[in-house]
Amino acid sequence: MPCGTGSRPEHGTSVIFRRRELRLETERMVLRPPQMGDWRAWSALRRDSEDFLKPWEPLWAHDHLSRRAFTNRVGWARHSIATGTAVPLFLIRREDGMLLGAITLDNIRRGPAQSGTTGYWIGQPFARHGYMREAVLSLVNYAFTVLDLSRIEAGCLPENTPSRRLLEGCGYKYEGVAQSYLQINGRWRNHVLYANLRNDRRGRTDVG
Repeated sequence: MPCGTGSRPEHGTSVIFRRRELRLETERMVLRPPQMGDWRAWSALRRDSEDFLKPWEPLWAHDHLSRRAFTNRVGWARHSIATGTAVPLFLIRREDGMLLGAITLDNIRRGPAQSGTTGYWIGQPFARHGYMREAVLSLVNYAFTVLDLSRIEAGCLPENTPSRRLLEGCGYKYEGVAQSYLQINGRWRNHVLYANLRNDRRGRTDVG
């Protein structure tokens, strides 16, 4: 699942660097890279939201929720940020430090492309409360203003109406359909494709 915004900074959104640590702040959340101390909260939230998440995600490995798998995830996040290939962030609610979900700017391409791809998930108890919209607007603003990207892409299943509405509400426009784009829940599935441009001169697009 995925989403995005325009290039103008959102009200109440800031970017903070502390000793090379990436930290985005929104009105209700802090977005930061995963840490080993997040494992119990992450595994519990994923486990409790399993039925909610699995229809929209690739098949989970047998050790998906294990500490070892999470250690690998944290290592990948650190390496990706250090090398500039991805920005994986956890959504942490300010008021109580609760982990709500995650968002990633992945597959960052430099040179002529200057682009990346947004993906995300949120725990079932926190869906439909505007948290992911807040997170996506913050991340895409960061991508355009700090990383100097020009294009942020996203894709979702055609029947995933909440994600499509989220994308459209965050400034993405429909661009078409990719056949057998990803394996989701064990099956090759078509995806509808969206893109958010830093300098968008496109008119309205009709959703297929």
